[in-house]
Amino acid sequence: MTLHREIAFEEELCEHLAAHGWRYAEGDAAQYDRARALYPADVIAWVQATQPQAWEALVKNHGDRAADTLFDRLRAQMDQRGTLDVLRNGIELVGLKAKLTLGQFKPAFGLNADILARYEANRLRVVRQVRYSRHNENAIDLVLFLNGIPVATAELKTDFTQRVEDAIDQYRFDRVPNPKGQAPEPLLSFPSGALVHFAVSNSEAFMTTRLAGPATTFLPFNKGDGGGKGNPLNPHGHRTAYLWEEVWGRDSWLEIIGRYLVTVRDEKKQPVGMLFPRYHQLDVTRNLQAAVVTDGPGTKYLVQHSAGSGKTNSIAWTAHFLAELHDAEHRKLFHTVVVVSDRKVIDGQLQDAIFDMQRKTGVVAVIKGEGKPKSEQLAEALQGDKKIVVCTIQTFPFALAAVRELAATEGKRFAVLADEAHSSQTGEAAAKLKELLSAEELAALQDGGEVSTEDLLAAQMAARADEQNITFVAFTATPKNKTLELFGTRPDSTRKPAPDNVPVPFHVYSMRQAIEEGFILDVLQNYMSYKAAFNLAHGGAAFDEKEVERSAAMRGIMGWVRLHPYNIAQKVQVIVEHFRTTVSLLLGGK
Repeated sequence: MTLHREIAFEEELCEHLAAHGWRYAEGDAAQYDRARALYPADVIAWVQATQPQAWEALVKNHGDRAADTLFDRLRAQMDQRGTLDVLRNGIELVGLKAKLTLGQFKPAFGLNADILARYEANRLRVVRQVRYSRHNENAIDLVLFLNGIPVATAELKTDFTQRVEDAIDQYRFDRVPNPKGQAPEPLLSFPSGALVHFAVSNSEAFMTTRLAGPATTFLPFNKGDGGGKGNPLNPHGHRTAYLWEEVWGRDSWLEIIGRYLVTVRDEKKQPVGMLFPRYHQLDVTRNLQAAVVTDGPGTKYLVQHSAGSGKTNSIAWTAHFLAELHDAEHRKLFHTVVVVSDRKVIDGQLQDAIFDMQRKTGVVAVIKGEGKPKSEQLAEALQGDKKIVVCTIQTFPFALAAVRELAATEGKRFAVLADEAHSSQTGEAAAKLKELLSAEELAALQDGGEVSTEDLLAAQMAARADEQNITFVAFTATPKNKTLELFGTRPDSTRKPAPDNVPVPFHVYSMRQAIEEGFILDVLQNYMSYKAAFNLAHGGAAFDEKEVERSAAMRGIMGWVRLHPYNIAQKVQVIVEHFRTTVSLLLGGK
């Protein structure tokens, strides 16, 4: 019964794909090449359809060995460079004047008829029950191919008798890429095999980009349900139907492979992982692009994504896509995208992501103030041909002033992406920043608080009328009322905020969902009010509002902190560990 239901699940999924631009036929698995992890018929069909002269040259040079020569070279290049790089940048073969392309992705604007023709020629195929191994007869439920090259695998489970965790365990324990004492499995190896692996049930979906046996980490790929984890009820079918109806849709899937995937490399530039967007990242970046094209420059958007949402990657993807965005008439919407963040990691990630997607250098400028003042660096970057400019919160007021001036005097169009990262306001830019703050924010700052990009952006925008050439996107986990009012989306955009027209975030990934999915901890589980702590510490004595002198109160509090058993234990532990690891070795056991 379990097998019957799983087979029915597979059939339903594959039949939907077959009706929406995918190739599928029963018995396809027999044509799969286990040793090379390729679907040879589609590789040949793609090359013959899109590069007939290259195929003729291969046949002329190699005769009956033309196909095997191509397959061997393709597998060797995938092993050497990785599947993603081969798909995006093609391969070279002896005897061919130009690179052989293995896939065509949609350009930013569709004015080149030849490129669009090759894009339409892409062959997407889903194959069921693929016996992938060279060592046994194990079969994976689904393998997705692009022009004969494997790009994804999926294990399916029905909720009647199994859970999505069973599919995850199947990958961890039965789909091992490097079996002990045996040759690696080409389909499952990283980075030369499938790009992503999905564990799917009727109700939930998870994914990973690198299989590592029992140590494999799967991330949720769910839409969220009422602010929590999981997926909402689907009145028309499975809760996870969005995966094959939306994500694996022909244009969607090709865009993910061509634009979203980013290879993560170590210091030696060797691939160690791959970024594949979680569902909310895919959703927000696509929705932002669609909204900007519809609304045009000059609109404000608020993205409320909790800690644990992967905001850095979401910002990097958004910056890349907005920098390349064109309207319906194929006109570029923005001259430059400005990213404001104090997260040092975003600098390198942005540059690596753009390079990996486009193989272009020099499109990102990071304002660091090395060799010349930051303001001068900033002016040069904004006046030049840099697509993306990254600056810190301290440089932000100068950046915004320069953007406004160029928008007003030269008609340039900008997108400003502001991260909420906090930064203490000290140093040479402090005076400039404090000019923008309200009395309450200044009081908080003087009391040891911090001011975020969100505060600065809101302060800058509050006194300004709408700016037609500048689009603002604010990323924050906990938006303040002022931020919601300025950047939130109103149900009726023609009216000001009102009780029946309350601004809301453009997109939400809630803290609750992040907690339930295991990305952050629920701090409220250990939350205790001051009143409750006082009662416990004083044997149930009543808490009163008696005022005391500040200095006396501080002495009492600090005395309690210093003499608290936990703090004493921590200090003793530090002393003992220092003695054990450092001092005792010098005493020679005496």
